[in-house]
Amino acid sequence: MDVWSSLMDGFATALTPMNLLFAVIGVLLGTAVGVLPGLGPAMTVALLLPVTAALEPTSAFIMFAGIYYGGMFGGSTTSILLNTPGESSSVVTAIEGNKMAKAGRAAQALATAAIGSFIAGTIGTALLAVFAPIVVQFAVSLGAPSYFAIMVLALLAVTAVLGSSRLRGFASLALGLAIGLVGIDSVTGQRRLTFGQPLLVDGLDIVVVAVAIFAVGEALWVAAHLRRTPLHVIPVGRPWMGKKDWGRSWKPWLRGTAFGFPFGALPAGGAEIPTFLSYVTEKRLTKHPEEFGKGAIEGVAGPEAANNAAAAGTMTPLLALGLPTNATAAVMLAAFTSYGIQPGPQLFSSEGPLVWALIASLFIGNFLLLLINLPLAPVWAKLLQLPRPYLYAGILFFATLGAYSVNLQAFDLVILLVLGALGFMMRRFGLPVLPLILGVILGPRIEGQLRKTLQLSAGDPAGLFSEPIAIVVYIIVALILAWPLIFKLVRRNRPVAATVVPGNSGATVPREAGGVSHGSHRADGTADGDGGSDG
Repeated sequence: MDVWSSLMDGFATALTPMNLLFAVIGVLLGTAVGVLPGLGPAMTVALLLPVTAALEPTSAFIMFAGIYYGGMFGGSTTSILLNTPGESSSVVTAIEGNKMAKAGRAAQALATAAIGSFIAGTIGTALLAVFAPIVVQFAVSLGAPSYFAIMVLALLAVTAVLGSSRLRGFASLALGLAIGLVGIDSVTGQRRLTFGQPLLVDGLDIVVVAVAIFAVGEALWVAAHLRRTPLHVIPVGRPWMGKKDWGRSWKPWLRGTAFGFPFGALPAGGAEIPTFLSYVTEKRLTKHPEEFGKGAIEGVAGPEAANNAAAAGTMTPLLALGLPTNATAAVMLAAFTSYGIQPGPQLFSSEGPLVWALIASLFIGNFLLLLINLPLAPVWAKLLQLPRPYLYAGILFFATLGAYSVNLQAFDLVILLVLGALGFMMRRFGLPVLPLILGVILGPRIEGQLRKTLQLSAGDPAGLFSEPIAIVVYIIVALILAWPLIFKLVRRNRPVAATVVPGNSGATVPREAGGVSHGSHRADGTADGDGGSDG
């Protein structure tokens, strides 16, 4: 009943005319930017982050809810019409969606993606409203040692599964932690990594960092690989679905939602795994297996529902624990930080009206997305015809304007360009961006919890293991770090027992299978983090 009454209060706040207007603006802005080629939801939110700087927090986050879901919708449009996913979670949607578009069924592909997104987002948001307070009750009981361990787990888990190698992931994390150290030490008052520059004493503004790494870095990277040939946009009418399309889509929508929300709520879960699992599941369960690979509607409906359910799931650890599990959630955490609001166990008690208005606005934004954007699909398709040089010049212009508007300091533009160049180099050398952003945001918080833990134990490192939950989390961390070595040993030893070829000596074949072929491959794979297959 408390959840229901709080949610109703949230709707009362979110449905005021002014906040409803911000929700509509957020949906339109998010879709307009998200539909452009190469721009995913994370970059959309980062680019539009400064737009909300002058708003009061509740209106700003209601607008962000629209931008968030609008960016997700735009990403599916780009995947289907251009075969250009804005982020990795939209890759699976592009497999069948673009084939449907080329077969003249772009309208049906866009419709099943939009309606599936609406259904999954609505169910996911309802689950968020139910489970977030439960997670908060659990989190409030945690002490500093457990909270520190959970944040370390979130950092390491996300870092270990991203990018073409674990080494690159941890290099990106180290860069983020170093950027997070810039400023004054909160305990000793000493300056750290300010290089004698007074404007760095307060640290780097997270909005400037996010815009630089996501928007400027991506724009420079795409500009460096800009193709002069015009994009071939598949024409699309108003999205609609026939009775047969509805019959083939509703079960994949529900199954995709069931896959997406749990993975989104887990550290390092993300949307990539559930979208892939949804696609594989639909391929096995379909009554039309011959259509897969040629444009099966189930291959769009399921993964797109999983993608949006995972997006709703990421809000659970973000609001309840202050832990982002994907790039978009990390940028939203940056938005909270820019307002001086700290997501975590105390958020529901200290900022209850804002949180429930935000959750209610996720429902509203999801509905507005369907109501407004289905008729506007042909308009969004025309946006794809913008010349690429104009598009990315515009992105750089708005990123620069947004970064300057945060503090009205020209020095922020220097930081923007330096970090934008860093973002470009990270893409050049295959370093994932998310660990850096997480390091910048979570680094100072992890340092604070570590110091609090050591103060409670009078400097004894054993204090880190003083709570049962902390011990369990450290065991999970150890397994994550040791898994590649364990997997390597299992792969190396398995062929020795299994490979028996008549006519051979019995020693030669296992040595070749385990020592030469698999052994050398895994040695390279471990060094590159399976970069050969993923890259």
